[in-house]
Amino acid sequence: MSAATPNHTTEFFHPLSHSDALALAERPLNNDLINAASALRDQGFGDVVTYSRKVFIPLTKLCRDVCHYCTFAKTPRHLDSPFMTADEAVAIARQGAEMGCREALLTLGEKPELRYRVAREALAEMGFATTLEYVAHVAQRIVSETGLLPHINAGNMDPSEITMLRPVSASMGIMLESASERLCEKGMPHYGSPDKAPAERLATLRRAGEAGVPFTSGILIGIGETRRERIESLLALRDLHNQYGHLQEVIVQNFRAKPDTQMADAPEPDLDDLLWTLAVTRLIFGPTMSIQVPPNLSPGVLPKLVAAGINDWGGVSPLTPDHVNPEAPWPHLDHLAQATRDAAKHLQERLTLYPDYALAPEHWLDSAMRGPVLRHRDGQGLARGDDWCAGTSLDLPKDARHLLSLSAPSASPTIEAIVQRARRGQRLDEADIAELFRARGDDFAYLCQQADALRRETVGDAVSYVVNRNINYSNICYFKCGFCAFSKGQGHADLRGPAYDLADEDIAFRVGEAWQRGATEVCLQGGIHPRYSGQKYLDVLDLITAAEPQIHIHAFSPLEVWQGAETLNLPLEDFLRQLKAKGLATLPGTAAEVLDDEVRATLCPDKLNTEQWLTVMRTAHKVGLRSTATIMYGHVDGYQHWARHLLRIRDLQEETGGFTEFVPLPFVAAEAPIYRKGQARKGPTFREAVLMHAVARLVLHPLIPNIQASWVKMGPAGIRACLAAGANDLGGSLMNESITRAAGAEYGQEFSPARFDALIEECGRQPQQRTTLYGPVSEERKRAAYAAAPIVDTTSSVPPQKQENLIASSV
Repeated sequence: MSAATPNHTTEFFHPLSHSDALALAERPLNNDLINAASALRDQGFGDVVTYSRKVFIPLTKLCRDVCHYCTFAKTPRHLDSPFMTADEAVAIARQGAEMGCREALLTLGEKPELRYRVAREALAEMGFATTLEYVAHVAQRIVSETGLLPHINAGNMDPSEITMLRPVSASMGIMLESASERLCEKGMPHYGSPDKAPAERLATLRRAGEAGVPFTSGILIGIGETRRERIESLLALRDLHNQYGHLQEVIVQNFRAKPDTQMADAPEPDLDDLLWTLAVTRLIFGPTMSIQVPPNLSPGVLPKLVAAGINDWGGVSPLTPDHVNPEAPWPHLDHLAQATRDAAKHLQERLTLYPDYALAPEHWLDSAMRGPVLRHRDGQGLARGDDWCAGTSLDLPKDARHLLSLSAPSASPTIEAIVQRARRGQRLDEADIAELFRARGDDFAYLCQQADALRRETVGDAVSYVVNRNINYSNICYFKCGFCAFSKGQGHADLRGPAYDLADEDIAFRVGEAWQRGATEVCLQGGIHPRYSGQKYLDVLDLITAAEPQIHIHAFSPLEVWQGAETLNLPLEDFLRQLKAKGLATLPGTAAEVLDDEVRATLCPDKLNTEQWLTVMRTAHKVGLRSTATIMYGHVDGYQHWARHLLRIRDLQEETGGFTEFVPLPFVAAEAPIYRKGQARKGPTFREAVLMHAVARLVLHPLIPNIQASWVKMGPAGIRACLAAGANDLGGSLMNESITRAAGAEYGQEFSPARFDALIEECGRQPQQRTTLYGPVSEERKRAAYAAAPIVDTTSSVPPQKQENLIASSV
C-alpha cells in the first residue's frame, strides 16, 4: 500500500537494501543525487506538490518530557490554564472552517498528568482521567460541530488509546525524530524524556499499523545525530511501512535553535545538509511515499527543496501560528503556490488523509469518519478544491474562471500525448482516461481548450437544444437506488414532495399542452411502480399518440424496458419492437449511472447491472431505436470507473452507431439518501464536472459527435464553462423536471428558447433549435415555442394528504 496518488507508474523502482541505504551516508550531495531523487518523485507524483489547509490547536503545552530544543512545552507557572477549553478549540476550528481549512491539527505535550498535579486536577474537573480522553472529546466536537478532520499528534499510545481516538480522527501521527538510543544518554537532547525512547515510539507506530490507522512520522535532523543514524531511523520507518502500509508521509524537519533552551547555541543544519537528507529519504522510500518538509523552516529556498525530491509541504494555516516553531511564520498560500510554480510544479490541496487512504475508507477509517472525509474529498482522494455543487451553485469558482480564460496554456508531456492520440480518433485505454481526469492547473486548461477545438472541427460553432417536455408520470418506485431523492417508497417516504401517479388524462393533457407550446418531443420517465407491467408502457404510448400523433416520443429508460419485458414474459427484442410499433421513437440513456458493477453494488444494488444496461441499448439499436447515453457521476465512484464507463459507451457505439449524444449528469447530493447517510461525496467538483464534458469529447471522438451539458445540473454559469470545454448541446427546455429538483437542485422547471438563445449568444456561439435526432425544426414549431408563456408547475395531481395511502397501497 502506497500513499501516492496512483497516477504514475512505479514498476521500475527496486527498493534499496539496508546495506545499500546505509552506504548513502558516505555519498556526497551532488547533482546526481538530487537528479535521482527528483526523477523518483516525478515517477510517483508528476508535477503535483500537495499541502493541507489546517488550523493548529495546542490543547495543552504541559509535557512530562524535557527535550533540550523545545519551546512548545511549558511548566504550569508559565500557563494561564493547563488545558485549552473544548469551546476554545471548537471556536478556532470553526473560524478555520470559515477560512477554507479542512484539517484540525491537535497537538499536545506527552501525558502531563503523569508529572503535574495541576493537570490531573484540571482533567478531573472536566470529567476526564487522562489527557487522551479529553483529546477524544474535543476531536469529536470538532468533527460534529465544524466538519474539520482532526489529525491527532498524541504522542505514545497503547492499543486502547489508539482504539479510542480512531473514531474521531482521520489520521494520527508521532515523529520518530530519531531511532538512536545515543540521543537519550546524559548530555544529549532526549535525556530525561522517557517518551522519546526510540523503542517506545516505534512501538506506537507498530500499534497504529496493526490498528489500520493512517499515520504520519518523520525525523528531526541536526540535533546531534550522525547521517548514518538518520538513515537507520528512516529504515526503521520503512520496515514498519512495508509491513503495515500505514505511513502516509515521512517528514524531514530541520532543527531550529531557539532562545531559552539548552540547545540555543547549537548549530543548525545548513541547506546542503537538508537537501542531502531529503534526497536520501526519497531514494530510500522510492517514488510512492509522500516526503514532506515544513516550508516555514526554510524560507527563500523552497524550489530547491522541491528539486531534492519532496512532494508535500505539510499543513499550512491561514489562521494559527506554528506553535512548535512560533518564530517561523507560515508562508502565504499565494507565495507557496508561486514558489511551487517556480519549481515547475502545481500546488494542490489535500486532506489530512492522503489520497490512497481516502479512497480506501473501509480499511483505513472508522465508520464514523467516512462520511466527514467523503464530504471533503474529490474523486482522486484529494481535497475538493472548490465548494461548487451541481444543481445549486450559481457562480464559478475563482480558479476555474482564471484557468478557462488562459490563452494557449502549456501541458505536461503525458497529457499532451494522450490528448493528441484522442484527437486522431484513437481508442484510449483506461489508464490514459483516468490520467485526463487528474488534469489540474495548466493541464486542465489545455485539455479543455483542446476538447473545444475538436468540437469546433467536428460540429462547428452551433449550440443546439430541443424544445420538449418532461413527464415524470409517477414517483412511486420499488427500487432503492441510494442516489435517488425522487422516488417514493416505504424506504424513501420522508423525502421531499408528495407521492403521485399521474392519471391518464393528466398525461394526455401535458402532451397536448407541450405541443401547443412548440415542443417537438415529450420525454417520459418515472419510478418503477410495483403495479406497472410492460402493458402500462404500451398503453402510455397509445395515450400519447392519440393525444398528439406528431410529437416525438422519447421514453423509457433501459430499466423500464427490462422490467416491462420481464413482467410480460417477453424476449427483450420482442418487447422493444412492440414499443416501437406503438410509437416509441428513441430511448433516454438514463439508469446507466456509472457502468461499472463495483460502483453499482453500492449505488444501486437492485438495479440493472452493467451488462444488462448495455444489452438493452444494443437490442434497441438493433431494432432501429436510437438513444442517448448518460453518466451520473460524483458519488461513490472514482476516475477509473468513469474511464471504464466511457470506454463501454464508445465500444457499443462502434458496434451499433445508435447513440445520438452523450450526456454527463453530475450527482446532485443535497437530498440524496446515500449522501444524507454520509456514504457518498457531495457531487463532483466543478473541475471534475467540466472535465467530464471535455474528456468525453476526446474519448468518444469521432464516434459520438454531440456532447450535451445539462442546464438543470450545471446552471447557467456552468453551462458557459462546458461550452468552452467541448460541449455543443444543451438538452431540452423540459417545461417540467421533477427528478433533479427532488434531489435539491434549484433549476429544472423550464429554460425557454429565448433564454437558450441569449445564453448561447453570450458565449459567442450560434443557437440552433433541433429535433430529438438532431434534424431541423419547422418554422411553425419555432413560432409556437417562442410565443409560449411561462409554464405552470403541475408536478403532482395527488393531494399531499393522500400520499401515505398511495405509497402503502402500491407496495
